[in-house]
Amino acid sequence: MTAVFTSCYHRHASTPVFAHSARSNADSLSFAATHHYSNGYNFVVKSDSLMLIEQQPEELFNNMLVDSFYVSKGCHLVVADIRMEPQDTKDSVWIQLATEKQRFGWTHEKYMLAKVVPDDPISKFISAFSDVHLQIFLVIIVVISAVYLLRKVSRKNGKIVHLNDIDSIYPTLLCLLVAFSATLYASIQLFLPELWQQFYFHPTLNPFSVSPIMSLFLAAVWTMLIVALAAIDDVWHLLPPADAVLYMFGLTAVCAVDYIVFSITTLYFIGYILLVIYTCFAISRYRNGNHQGYICGRCGAHLMKKGRCPYCGAINE
Repeated sequence: MTAVFTSCYHRHASTPVFAHSARSNADSLSFAATHHYSNGYNFVVKSDSLMLIEQQPEELFNNMLVDSFYVSKGCHLVVADIRMEPQDTKDSVWIQLATEKQRFGWTHEKYMLAKVVPDDPISKFISAFSDVHLQIFLVIIVVISAVYLLRKVSRKNGKIVHLNDIDSIYPTLLCLLVAFSATLYASIQLFLPELWQQFYFHPTLNPFSVSPIMSLFLAAVWTMLIVALAAIDDVWHLLPPADAVLYMFGLTAVCAVDYIVFSITTLYFIGYILLVIYTCFAISRYRNGNHQGYICGRCGAHLMKKGRCPYCGAINE
C-alpha cells in the first residue's frame, strides 16, 4: 500500500526539459491521448542500460552506419521529440531522448518503455510491485512464511486471523479490503487498461481528481491504510508484545496471500467468485470467534457471556 499521508500528490520534475519538439500542438495532444505522455515527459532508466542512436531513425532501418551510446540505470531522461516512421516494420514510433549530460539519442518506443519508468515515486512503486520476478519471489516467500507461522501458532495455540482471532474486527476487515482492492486492481487492468495506463503515467493519491472507478480504488487504498493502523493499535493492546509480533507477521502473510490470489485469479474471472466465498468465510469466522461481547458492570472487564465475573465476582445479568 502507498504509505503517504497526503490527500493530493503533485509531480515535481527532477530533470529539466532539455529540448522542445517542432511537432504541432494538435499532433502532440493526439499522441498524448493515446500514449499518455508527450514531449517534455520525464523518465528514469530502470534496467541495467538503455541504448540510444545518435543518428536519425531512417538511417538505421535503411541499413546505414549509425553511432550509439548507452545510458545506465538511474539516468534521468526527457522526451525531446517523437517521430512516426510507417516504413519501419519493427516499430513505427521513434522517441528522441535527452540525457542528463545533454546528449540526444533515438530509440523505438516499445524498447524504451520496457527499460524506463516515469520519474514519479508512485509510478516507480507500481513498476516495482508489478514486476513478474518480484511476484514469483513474493509467492515463494509468502507460502514458506505462512506454513511456518501456522505451525508455530498451532503448536502454541497462538492468535491468528480467521483461525484463532483476537477480539477485534480490524484484522478481518483489513484482509477483506486487501482482497477487494486486489480484485478491483486486476479488474481495471483487465477491462480498462487505458485507464490504468493513464494513471501509471500521471499518478495521484487524490481520489477526487480521477475517474469514478479509480476514485474507488484510491479510496480503498486509503481505507486500507487507516484500518491497518487501527488493527496494529488493537493488536498491541490485546496481546503481549511477543504474541503481538507473531500475530502481525501472520496477518501480513494472510494479506499477502490475499493480494496474490485475488490479483491473479481475477484475470481469469475466478477471483469474483472467490471474493464472495472469502467474504462469507471471513465474516462467519469472525462472528463465531472468541469475542467478548459483554462488560462487567462493576470492574469493567470484558466478558464472554453474562453471569459471574471471573475478575471481581460480580453477577452480571
